[in-house]
Amino acid sequence: MFPTVSHFISWLFGINIPLPFNTFGVFVALAFVAGYWAFSKEMQRKEALGILHPIKKTITIGVPASSLELFYNGLFGFLIGYKLVYALSNYQLFVSDAQTVLLSLKGSVLGGIAFAALFAYWDYTEKNKHKLAKPKTVEVTEHPYQLMGNLIVWAAVWGFLGAKIFDNLEHWDSFIQDPIGGLLSFSGLTFYGGLICGGAAVLYIANKNGIKPLHMLDIGGPGMMLAYSVGRIGCHMSGDGDWGIANLHPKPFSWFPDWLWAYTYPNNVAMEGLPIPGCTGKFCNELPLPVYPTPIYEVIVCFILFLILWRIRKQIKLPGMMFGIYLMFNGLERFFVELIRVNTKYHVAGISFTQAELISSLLFISGLLLVVFALKNKEKHANY
Repeated sequence: MFPTVSHFISWLFGINIPLPFNTFGVFVALAFVAGYWAFSKEMQRKEALGILHPIKKTITIGVPASSLELFYNGLFGFLIGYKLVYALSNYQLFVSDAQTVLLSLKGSVLGGIAFAALFAYWDYTEKNKHKLAKPKTVEVTEHPYQLMGNLIVWAAVWGFLGAKIFDNLEHWDSFIQDPIGGLLSFSGLTFYGGLICGGAAVLYIANKNGIKPLHMLDIGGPGMMLAYSVGRIGCHMSGDGDWGIANLHPKPFSWFPDWLWAYTYPNNVAMEGLPIPGCTGKFCNELPLPVYPTPIYEVIVCFILFLILWRIRKQIKLPGMMFGIYLMFNGLERFFVELIRVNTKYHVAGISFTQAELISSLLFISGLLLVVFALKNKEKHANY
């Protein structure tokens, strides 16, 4: 396993380069890049078809930087410098425990002041380059795909918050024991929490900019499936605890790789299992029994589902139907992988189920209802 990028480089090239990047975080970033690409392509395609439309905005140009803008830029620069200079001056600590360095109150005041001055000065000089003796108001055209930068930021912030909230609800006992650690930890993220909260934020911003909810949902279906597939690579490579139940069954085929059938996740970032003999450092545990590597199963299945969605998207004309199909695919995939995955069980009226099984079932039903809704209202939404 590769809990950090340094572990991966060491395995690949045999050299040790201490870097403060965890593998899971890198693949989360790549998942956002993949989603950005798919969303942008769909927005451009739907604009070309006349389904989405650019909007006109009025802006004022030639205005010098205001005191409030300088203050905000200086504040942002202070926060960057406060942490960055401290992290670089304590690089070994940063490499070994980046989370503690970033989330603690410790930092470099001098570094913060220097970066605050730099950011404020940069904003001041940039605005001065375009300052006019008499500022004027102009109308600009903004295309839907140009919203993606803003949408990604909203999705990242609210998606992370939602993923943390749902994960802490799922693991309530451990959250109660350490609520601060549970809220601030970068580990322990529930996909559906991120999907619900991040998706709601994206719909809100898109609607404010003239993109109707059903169209935004349809745009998001393929991209979210692709992003999920990419993100799950990080889960598998880092060993974040999102694995399956013990698998002691013999391989169905002799050519089947061991790591794809049953795996012990050595050096997992969750630090679960038994100590590895001779291993030194932070990530030195390995599961006592091999388990189903469910993250890699989801990588494969979700990428195939993405290809299907990407292939059929041009044939689907009814608003809401593409997202309905995505919800059904997503619900089915997650429901069946839950059957061989380690999860907290809930017990209601004699029925045992996991949070993900409940939500995936609701998503499948919601997707089915959305498809039926699209079919029944195809004439009503012909010009939607």
